[in-house]
Amino acid sequence: MINAYRSTCEAVTLSAQQPIAELYPDIIWIDMLNPTQDEERYIETLLGIEVPTREDLKDIEPSSRLYIDNGNVFMTASLICKAETDVPQLTDVAFILAGNRLVTIRYAEPKSFNLFIAAISRVSGEQRSGAQFLLKLLETIVDRTAEILERSVTGIDQLSASIFGSQARVKRKAPRFLEDRLGDIASYHRLLSKVRDSLMSLSRLQTFLFSVPAIQQDKDAKELCRSIGRDIPSLSEHASFISGNLSFLLDASLGLINVEQNAIIKIFSIASVVFLPPTLVASIYGMNFHIMPELDWTYGYPVAVCVMLLSAVIPFLFFRWKGWL
Repeated sequence: MINAYRSTCEAVTLSAQQPIAELYPDIIWIDMLNPTQDEERYIETLLGIEVPTREDLKDIEPSSRLYIDNGNVFMTASLICKAETDVPQLTDVAFILAGNRLVTIRYAEPKSFNLFIAAISRVSGEQRSGAQFLLKLLETIVDRTAEILERSVTGIDQLSASIFGSQARVKRKAPRFLEDRLGDIASYHRLLSKVRDSLMSLSRLQTFLFSVPAIQQDKDAKELCRSIGRDIPSLSEHASFISGNLSFLLDASLGLINVEQNAIIKIFSIASVVFLPPTLVASIYGMNFHIMPELDWTYGYPVAVCVMLLSAVIPFLFFRWKGWL
């Protein structure tokens, strides 16, 4: 699907089945979502550029993701999508500055694009150009990334409270409670890893974009690009800080699991202290040797029982006195 946006912010749908000879001169943004080969060839014909394919977007070499060809600027960044789900993903999006037009190629629907489209009319008339649209779109992407980090902080705080809060001791008695929390921690770790990869990709794109002549020659665009360049490292540092807190939460949760396992082992240790000595006494008097003087004792049975009880109680009290139990 190909959606085009005019300088008046009016949306126009382009179709390879109903081609037009040339674009409206005031179209400044062409957004290609899951384009087919026919649609790629159609845009190539209209703009006179070579549109990157889906396989081209997967290249990780900087020379394949950031380059200038015949005056057209080609950039690819990894953006996070499905951040609200249990399986956040990175999707590669191409940004192309072809003259005064912006072309985007994407095979997913990051929420930042929908947010930008919803607010596209807020871009002032003087700033409605391909370069300005690109920068405003990048600004929206960065803001969306900041929102994801803020949501992660809130979620991690709630997770921490559920593990260590005042009511946590009661909750931890539920079967597999801590094991389930480890799954939640892994989900947040996966999300933060995707965010950090996306921010690294955006940082490279912003550094490259800042050197593009179209940006350097526009004072407002240059300042906006510089502002985006300041926001991205700040978010990267914030993501690193959150990752550190998450690592502490993981270590602490594993520590609690070890404490609970040690408590179980402690119960077995107490049982061993209590039952091992009586078992030894019972084993001795359970032997069937012919010559055993105690077999003829009238009070042999009650004496053996008393010995077994004392052999259980005395070691238990001794271990308690030493503080070993």
